[in-house]
Amino acid sequence: MHWQTTRFTIDLDRPRVMGIVNITPDSFSDGGAHASTRAALAHSEQLLKEGADILDLGAESSRPGADPVPLAEELARLVPVLREALKLGVPLSIDTCKAEVMQAALDLGADIVNDIFALRGPGAEAAVAAHPRCGICLMHAQGEPKSMQAAPHYDDVVAEVRAFLRGRCEALLARGVAADRLVVDPGIGFGKTVEHNFALLARQRELLADGRPVLAGWSRKSSLGAVTGRAVGERLAGSLAAALGAVQNGASVLRVHDVTPTVDALKVWGAAGLIGLGRP
Repeated sequence: MHWQTTRFTIDLDRPRVMGIVNITPDSFSDGGAHASTRAALAHSEQLLKEGADILDLGAESSRPGADPVPLAEELARLVPVLREALKLGVPLSIDTCKAEVMQAALDLGADIVNDIFALRGPGAEAAVAAHPRCGICLMHAQGEPKSMQAAPHYDDVVAEVRAFLRGRCEALLARGVAADRLVVDPGIGFGKTVEHNFALLARQRELLADGRPVLAGWSRKSSLGAVTGRAVGERLAGSLAAALGAVQNGASVLRVHDVTPTVDALKVWGAAGLIGLGRP
């Protein structure tokens, strides 16, 4: 199995680590520590030294409760970092839900579009579908970031998330997007309760039935804090446990803040032959 992207064909026979680069002043996890161009690039280089396979650049916070960022501001944050990061020689993912940002990033040479709204925004699907090779990550989210955690409800969260992601993939396939460009993300923490999130982890194999690789984003999430009682900066152990659980249940990509510990945990599991037990 592989993930086709603009410049790279990513081999998914082993789990890949996507390092998070927040070019924002209001990230829930790092408090805007990498908001400047210089800081974001230094962080990108550090994540690569630690073993990241992919970098995910985001210039608008998508945390629940976040306010939207104007288009011009998002571009002003992202473009200088992207221009320089393209020289690093690794796949670059752009975390955005704006079609204009997707188009600008793809025009510059970005490899992947990672959209929390699964390309449902105006013009988003068309912008990405028109690109001949870029990778696409379609995430499930219920509601808008400002209010999505107010009262999330599902009759069967896993079945409903799976049906949504299947529908979004079918919409892209109908536009001529090659199947190997598509990865899906159940959207941990996006319009879901703690119970919903852990049901998605426990039953994650059900999401593999439609043949798409799964990206898992558990790093430092509030559900980990809910079960451990730990603050954001103290959730490393919980993040690693969730990441390994996701890999055991078939995840192909882990989106994380803490690259070194995640890479080490995967090496240990690999040495023990535990990686791949739940993969298709």
